[in-house]
Amino acid sequence: MDTDDEQPPNAGNERRGQSRDERRTDEFSGRGTNRTRWVGLGRLAVTRLWKRTTKTTSRRVIATISAVALTIALLVVVTGVALALADGGTTTENDADVQVTPESTDLLSSINGVEGARLGEANERAASIRAGEGVDHATPVLTEPMRLERAGEGGTTVTESNETDANATDNRTATDPQTILLVGVTPDEEPRTVAGLPTNELAAESNAAADDTVTTGTNATAAPGQRELVLSTTAAERLGVTAGDELAVSSSQFEATDTPPPTVTVTAVAETSGDDETPVALGHLRALQTLSGASEGELADRVLVWGESDAAADEAAAAYPDATVETPDRTDPSLLFDDGLAFVTSVLALVVGVAICAAFVATTAGMTVNEDRRMLAVLESVGFPTHSRLAIVAISTQALTLCGALLGGVLGFVGIHALNAVASGTIAPGAIAETHPLFLPYALVIACVAGLIAIPYPLVIAARTSVLAEVSR
Repeated sequence: MDTDDEQPPNAGNERRGQSRDERRTDEFSGRGTNRTRWVGLGRLAVTRLWKRTTKTTSRRVIATISAVALTIALLVVVTGVALALADGGTTTENDADVQVTPESTDLLSSINGVEGARLGEANERAASIRAGEGVDHATPVLTEPMRLERAGEGGTTVTESNETDANATDNRTATDPQTILLVGVTPDEEPRTVAGLPTNELAAESNAAADDTVTTGTNATAAPGQRELVLSTTAAERLGVTAGDELAVSSSQFEATDTPPPTVTVTAVAETSGDDETPVALGHLRALQTLSGASEGELADRVLVWGESDAAADEAAAAYPDATVETPDRTDPSLLFDDGLAFVTSVLALVVGVAICAAFVATTAGMTVNEDRRMLAVLESVGFPTHSRLAIVAISTQALTLCGALLGGVLGFVGIHALNAVASGTIAPGAIAETHPLFLPYALVIACVAGLIAIPYPLVIAARTSVLAEVSR
């Protein structure tokens, strides 16, 4: 018998479905409320920080930002120096497909003047690599700092004759020697790039060898091959020369034997494809080997190979089975992990930077919170729970740290360029630090870590704030 109390068979399922929908709506509403609450807390924290910066405690805020900025800037500069140690600096700018370097890669750059390991019999083995199938060209590369000066009478001043050249330097004398980083290569007739400079501006190897038979006079004491150099714009500016001028190796190197210094001709002045702050000159390998004393063992810092990558790598490995054969990659920060000195330098800078930044932020943030106890008590009295008050303190501290990190990253890039300019003109023949686009996000991440380490101290002070204690004060 049917009654009015009977329910449809699916009535229970419908009620359960409605209950689930109601719970989901409540959960969604709760998530939306939490999101709105956190956005509001963030806005309140940033607003308080801005008012403190512009009205109340501006000196303390500026001091905190400045301290963080200087610490991060120093971290960026030291990391740039470490990257330069790892990748070898400007002289590694080339378009080769394969690079051969000594297995011992403890290369200490011109900062400390210690010479690293070199490859032997480079000329002969490079010739065997060039003869291999799939290889277009191979050349040893030797890098040596040399003192060069304008060839001419002592004390002659470079004046109006060079005024039309933008690279000329006023009041520079022909006897002013300048330290230039000479890079020796074996060029061919194809356009290639070594040390950021074009090799096709030099005579090909066959023509340079033919020039040996007509060498006379002053150049008879010089190295074999044609006497020619390709200068970077920075090197040309320092020497006050242009294409067609003659240069002489600093005569102080030949005073002991009363040998007249060899002269070379500037065949071209070119913009470098890498760091334009390093004065670089590109010349013939045999000439530089003779001048530097590396000709006896045919020494070179590395061998560059052009051609099919696999074939070039195989030929290079066959010629130098105990050396490191790799494809050059000059923009990868992972090079820091392949060089022991560079890695240790960057790690020490990281640890010191985080420690100093965290200590200073924790101290200043704790002092600020201690002065803001009354404000925190007011927030508690109007209904802000403890976690909300602590969130305001944490967001303010982290925002302050990030502002300092952003400024410090910019200062770090400026500091690297300034350091290179000073070092190039004094103690080093070229740039001693490198920049990389990842340095800025790296600085921000390090600042975040330092901020997280510093936050617990001001949070403890804020959590101990009592409304009754502040009212009694």
